[in-house]
This record gives sequence, C-alpha cells and structure tokens, in this order.
Amino acid sequence: MRSATAPTDTTLATPHPGLFLRAHVLPAMNLSVSQAARDLRISRQTLHRILEGATAITPAMAVRLERLSGLPSMFWLCRQCEYDLCTARAALAEVLTQIPLRTLSPKLLKQLGVHDGR
Repeated sequence: MRSATAPTDTTLATPHPGLFLRAHVLPAMNLSVSQAARDLRISRQTLHRILEGATAITPAMAVRLERLSGLPSMFWLCRQCEYDLCTARAALAEVLTQIPLRTLSPKLLKQLGVHDGR
C-alpha cells in the first residue's frame, strides 16, 4: 500500500498499472470489476485495491493478468516497476540531491549489460 508520504498518482509522471487496467483493459474486454475478479480468481476487494493504485501488481498477479488479457506478465511487472521507481524518486527527491553522483566506467557497464544508463 502507499505510504502517507508517497505522492499521489496525479503528481507522478508514471501512473499505477491498476489505473491502466481500469481505464483501458477491462473496458476493452467489456468486463465488470466483479466479473474480472471472478475470472482472475481473486476477491473484488483485492482487484479494487489494484484498480485504485493502493496495491502493487505482484509477479503472481501479473501472470493472472497475462492469462486474462493476453498482455505479457512482463508488461505488467515493468509498468509496476516504473511506477515504483517514479514514486521512490519523488519521495526521495530532497535526499537524492545530497548523495554524491558517482559513475562506473563504460567498459564495466557494457560487461554488465547496461545500455543507456539502464
């Protein structure tokens, strides 16, 4: 769940994947929340918490959503990760300016398989 100090989705550049699920996926499949919860074999309350951005998409939920929607589980996990990173950056903005920026050599980054800083 979101902490009391975490920014809201309206202040973040990256929305919670539950909002995408509610706004795009369920309507495209013509599914109600109740039917989607039944199909996913989860409670309506659990699905509501995901749809409002209060609960993260876990790997197990991503696999369920993949089966339901046809969107790969990595799609859901990547969206959740992007949201979590965006939330962390916003929450830590002040302290991050106090941490020195250090970099690894391009050679080591290449050996590690890191491209474009990712």
